[in-house]
Amino acid sequence: MRTISSLDAKNRFGQLLEAAQRAPVTVTKQGRPAAIVLSVEDYERMRGAAWQRLGETMAAARHEASDRGLTDEQLDALLTDES
Repeated sequence: MRTISSLDAKNRFGQLLEAAQRAPVTVTKQGRPAAIVLSVEDYERMRGAAWQRLGETMAAARHEASDRGLTDEQLDALLTDES
């Protein structure tokens, strides 16, 4: 992954955007990673993958709860319990 300083990113913003279309670019500030610039396509792909993983995790948790006899009503009661 390419790395660029925040000063260079500011001074060469157009080039930064072009580079981010090819691969994510790390922007550093005072020598430390501060941000990653990536294309919209990369962002959407990552976002979609995260939603898919969340759905799979929720389905697995629902299945495990069901296997252990936890009903939707019991789960609702647990989630609304403020004690």
